Amino acid sequence: MAMMPNPESPPPDGLPTSPSTPPAAAATSSSSSPSRSLSRYESQKRRDWNTFGQYLRNHRPPLSLGRCSGAHVLEFLRYLDQFGKTKVHTPLCPFFGQPNPPSPCPCPLRQAWGSLDALIGRLRAAFEENGGKPEANPFGARAVRLYLREIREMQAKARGVSYEKKKRKKPPQVPQPQPRPPHTLSPSPATGSISFVISSKYPNMVKEAKRLVKDRSWFRYIGLGS
Repeated sequence: MAMMPNPESPPPDGLPTSPSTPPAAAATSSSSSPSRSLSRYESQKRRDWNTFGQYLRNHRPPLSLGRCSGAHVLEFLRYLDQFGKTKVHTPLCPFFGQPNPPSPCPCPLRQAWGSLDALIGRLRAAFEENGGKPEANPFGARAVRLYLREIREMQAKARGVSYEKKKRKKPPQVPQPQPRPPHTLSPSPATGSISFVISSKYPNMVKEAKRLVKDRSWFRYIGLGS
């Protein structure tokens, strides 16, 4: 299928843009648009959706969104490679598998896997937001997932990089201090126990108390005490 080339130059992120809006239309849309500003993600998703819509209109023959399939999404991704800015070394290149080649090489520029993966995620969400059914979403087709996986593995080998998610290192476990048992002072003459203080200051009182306790025990033994 023949593709109409995009006459506009690619933006800084390497993806083509949709046609610019005329000044009069832009003024009308700005006056009628809500006052709230879109987030960066929502703005990028809208631009991607407009770019895909332009691609369908430029398709030969023109293609409607309802007839779009996973195969057409793959054509779109391959079409975007002409705007890529990522050097992908071929197996015959001496820098194949080197993340930082020492000199330039004639290997082609391609769209990076991360950019394509993020693009498909945004388009998949935009498709359903614009009335598409989730089960008929061409951006979630199995062929698209397999293609992205193949691009990921191929670019990882060619560029000598790893796309594996790094596991977050768990912070070192700080041992919790064990609660100390309540401190008890053992009675000693140095610290001064009650019995030591009383016996040292009132020796006669101690003797009298001991005698009374002894007599009371004796009376209770013979049955006279209570």
